[in-house]
Amino acid sequence: MKKSQLKSTAFCFAAFAVSAILLTLIQRPFGLSFLAWVAYVPIILIILTNAKTSHLVLTSYLIALIYWLGNIYWMGYVTISGWLTFCVYTAMLWPVLIITIRAAQKYKIPLLLAVPVLIVGVENLQGFVLGGFYWRHLSHSQYANTSLIQIADIFGAAGVSFLVALVNALVVEFIIAYCASKLFKWNFVFKFAVVLAAIISTLYYGKCRIEQSDETFERGPIVAAVQSNLPQSVKDSGEFDVNKAYIERLIELSRAAVADGAELVVWPETIVPSIMDKEVWHYLLDPNENLYYHRLFSNFSRQGVYLLIGSPGGKVRRDTDGKLILDKYNSAFLYEPVGDQSPVRYSKIDLVLFGEIVPFKQNAPWLYNLLMKFSPYDYDYNLTPGSQFTVFNMKSDATNEEYKFGVMICYESTIPAIARNFALDENGDKKVDWLVNISNDGWFVKFDNGRVEPSTELAQHAVVSTFRAVENRLSVLRSVNTGISCFIDPLGRVHNGYLAGNLPDKVFDRGGVEGYFTDRVIIDSRVTFFSRFGRWLDAGCAIAVLGTLILLLLGAIIRNIR
Repeated sequence: MKKSQLKSTAFCFAAFAVSAILLTLIQRPFGLSFLAWVAYVPIILIILTNAKTSHLVLTSYLIALIYWLGNIYWMGYVTISGWLTFCVYTAMLWPVLIITIRAAQKYKIPLLLAVPVLIVGVENLQGFVLGGFYWRHLSHSQYANTSLIQIADIFGAAGVSFLVALVNALVVEFIIAYCASKLFKWNFVFKFAVVLAAIISTLYYGKCRIEQSDETFERGPIVAAVQSNLPQSVKDSGEFDVNKAYIERLIELSRAAVADGAELVVWPETIVPSIMDKEVWHYLLDPNENLYYHRLFSNFSRQGVYLLIGSPGGKVRRDTDGKLILDKYNSAFLYEPVGDQSPVRYSKIDLVLFGEIVPFKQNAPWLYNLLMKFSPYDYDYNLTPGSQFTVFNMKSDATNEEYKFGVMICYESTIPAIARNFALDENGDKKVDWLVNISNDGWFVKFDNGRVEPSTELAQHAVVSTFRAVENRLSVLRSVNTGISCFIDPLGRVHNGYLAGNLPDKVFDRGGVEGYFTDRVIIDSRVTFFSRFGRWLDAGCAIAVLGTLILLLLGAIIRNIR
């Protein structure tokens, strides 16, 4: 390789590496959110050079692969195959960004338009193929900027990413204008004015929406989240009594929450080890353990409290040969103050690939069997997806009002469409008063010398949930095994502190501990544009990315034919 080629390749690696470092630092636990406004600048600058596209594509893919392998290392705790598959796929999106930006430059599309559209489109494609894993977006770095993120009730989280990407493009334009001594030419001044107007408008809109909340907020009931601290590795190993003794410990925490005024107590995902669907019990050889838990929860709820638990669900059916089949679900069950289990339950709709369901079981059994060799278990653990966006009802004795809430299980809180489907009824009115997110993030911690060591997944999962609150103006109550349990209000503010409890006061100190907290639900009467019309911005941007790739492909085919 010639010296000039070596130098060019080195510059490419350096540019992509700098952006990868910046994109790492902007997210929790580092939280250097201000760097997001320039994180893509090195990538854009190197794209605009005369470097060969093939060099850019190769070097960007290698750096992106390292970036994703390093930043979602915790996925490998659960499934090596899922971790590698996801990283191999998402790393391809940096080359896609390079190819599409170069195409936009070729056709004289302004950077201020091309860069934000293509970055937001690529972020959307990140979760489009592999089950909806929308993670580490530019918007997520800005969760604590309350005024800025209010535009999510129009554009979704993509609106915040779009604005941040727009500023990245402006910084590149500034560097180009400065190097060409054209900073004070009309062309750059106009671009600067456009971006400044977008920022000012966003902050002003946010200020208005925050001030408006004084009139739209209502005080709801006092609710509680119980946080267990049980690493999945310990649960699977049998080193800890996960059954009756541990569940009774959670009951004690729940009693403390009720003494502090809670009328709804929420437990994490799958914390109860037995199937709580009554219809399944008479098919079991020994249903005594299931009945034990049922009586325990019934007796507790008779104190005048609602108890929401995460538990395996099941349904028995017969196949075409008459053989009994058990469909397994990841479900949430509600026990009511009279001691009965609610007749409705919610079963998780969007299952995690490789974690809850392995693809190709029916279409390509050979590939399914290969993937199962890399799965966390040596048996068929595939779950059946739910189909109903169940609404749970409760009545508060304290307020003498009836309320409704929906449940998102695990990573469903990262998928905008899930929360949106709970937000409005068929008449366009608010369907629920708040959302609950139950999760078992005990998959993503390490257990060493009796101590739970949280991964970066815990905090980042909590951060993503803030956008579901703003998009739909619905509070989110999180109850998460190993953390982070917290309350998020309809403005997306993550509440430090609580009315009562024993978890750490600061939310992001709650990883790897056991406890509970109570808080009062805030109910927002506003119906949002996003709830009505959904992810129109990021969907449109994704279409722009795919459309550009298709046009480039068609152009290449036509050239070859000629």
